Amino acid sequence: MRYVQLRAFHNVATSGGFSRAAETLRLTQPAVSDQVRRLEEEYDVLLFNRVRKQITLTPEGDALLQITRRMFDNEREALDLLTEKRAFRAGNLRIIADSAHHLVGVLTQFRQKYPMVRIHVQVGNSDSVSAALRRYDADIGVVGEVPDSTEFEAFPLGYSPIIAFAATGHPLAARPALRLSDLPGLPLVFREEGSRTRATLEQAAASLGLTLSPVIVAEGREAVREIVAAGAGIGFVSMAEFGEDRRLRRIELCDAPRMDMHETLICLPERRDTKLVAAFLDIARNAPPVPGLVAG
Repeated sequence: MRYVQLRAFHNVATSGGFSRAAETLRLTQPAVSDQVRRLEEEYDVLLFNRVRKQITLTPEGDALLQITRRMFDNEREALDLLTEKRAFRAGNLRIIADSAHHLVGVLTQFRQKYPMVRIHVQVGNSDSVSAALRRYDADIGVVGEVPDSTEFEAFPLGYSPIIAFAATGHPLAARPALRLSDLPGLPLVFREEGSRTRATLEQAAASLGLTLSPVIVAEGREAVREIVAAGAGIGFVSMAEFGEDRRLRRIELCDAPRMDMHETLICLPERRDTKLVAAFLDIARNAPPVPGLVAG
């Protein structure tokens, strides 16, 4: 009795035919038929009734199927165990985020549980996050809105309102709040096109008939922060991303449509159940909320 013969028998029995078994095993139908025939001849037993191109299990075949089910189930469990150990021992997890700030707690817990996994974190805006996932250049993305497209699976982290901020010494830093209608006359520092924060702010202004024209456009959130800290203008960020920086003062935005930034983990459906992605998502779902981020 050979392993290949039992495998051929099992796939024919579970798929209901020699052609389907051949497709599953990536063999020719005659090859599968020959393996089953050799098994029957070697032990002088009939495993299938073959009538007019239809097959059914004989009592002996049914009894053998109960054994091979356990056999191949155990084989799958062993494979899962070994691939899981390998993934968590020498795997790579690639993340691209519109803000790495939201991942700090999750990354810490993940590293504590899986210290051998190498994690690569890249920062981009919402457009570049989606593009990287589509190209398979990243496994998990973090974006500021739940994507409209059904091509991604989404796992909400929460939401946070957009606020303005200025350098501590800036004249506006003493004001507790700004109206959206105040912004057109101010030196605004925006992120690049494709930033969800910028798009949300511009949409809210447009709903009130306002046009916002930045005096400076900077690539990336940290660039905006440094420009604003130098006193060059007013920046915008979600409250959860503001953090602690003594150089800056937070300013609420009032008299405006609600401007919440939803932080969401996304991945391609076909990557959802891979070992490292599933483990990261499980930790993210149970991690404490990021300060300033309302659970959603």
